[in-house]
Amino acid sequence: MSASTMTREPAADAPARRRAPLRPARVVLHLFLGAVAIGWLFPIIWAVLTSLRSYDYTAANGYASLGGWTFDNYVTAWQTAEFGKHFLNSVWITAPAVLLTLFLASCVAFVIARFSWKLNIILLGLFTAANLLPQQALLIPLFRLFTEVPLPEFMSDSELLYDSYWGLILVNVAFQCGFCVFVLSNYMKALPRDLYEAAMVDGASVWRQYWQVTMPLCRPALAALATLEVTWIYNEFFWATVLMRSGDKFPVTSSLNNLRGEFFTDNNLVSAGSVLVAIPTLVIFFLLQKQFVRGLTLGASKG
Repeated sequence: MSASTMTREPAADAPARRRAPLRPARVVLHLFLGAVAIGWLFPIIWAVLTSLRSYDYTAANGYASLGGWTFDNYVTAWQTAEFGKHFLNSVWITAPAVLLTLFLASCVAFVIARFSWKLNIILLGLFTAANLLPQQALLIPLFRLFTEVPLPEFMSDSELLYDSYWGLILVNVAFQCGFCVFVLSNYMKALPRDLYEAAMVDGASVWRQYWQVTMPLCRPALAALATLEVTWIYNEFFWATVLMRSGDKFPVTSSLNNLRGEFFTDNNLVSAGSVLVAIPTLVIFFLLQKQFVRGLTLGASKG
């Protein structure tokens, strides 16, 4: 038998690979991480358990007890809060807001990353600084602005930017663009400049460099940002409560107020409604989990 076809058999008495000794610091680290994980998951688990129990049982035995299991809270919450209609309202607000945010942010990030000019850093600083401003500080001026800006009747029943889907879309785009510009500009700066030089030699315009060269390479980053933006805009509660007055236009998060009574609140019912509201964001995250993780980690290996 030739030497090339011979394979070395592992020795039968070869010692097994020893595992590293368990040090006290590592034990403390694992205990700490386990405690943090339990503390993070506890509110969610508690909400699910509360939603699966009847109010009569918890009123008699307390929330620390176990029993009184039922799915009636979910049925009642869905019917009382009219989640079916309000889920669609959230879609009409979230989908255009996310697409518009990513498009505008990618345009600004492309200019910041691709071109060198005097106001480059200042422009990036302005977009980033907008995220540092508390939204509540702009409540009164934005409310007055929205009640003064007219819209055609086919765009808004109130014929104003106030109490319209367009108002919520615009305010979400305005507050989310800064973060997306910051992330995308840093991602685009890591792309090889040789690609753009080759594109310019082939006669590609600035728009083609943006749309056909840059955007395909930014898909992981865009997928990660889309996951975050869907979660943030979908869960937005403050502006929908301030800039909307028609109950049938409220997004699903604001419709949770329908589960609260004037003198009494069924916490089991509210927990069931909260779980129903959280399901779409969980589904979106698990569907885009690979793209989300890939988008967060690819930028670290570039440069």
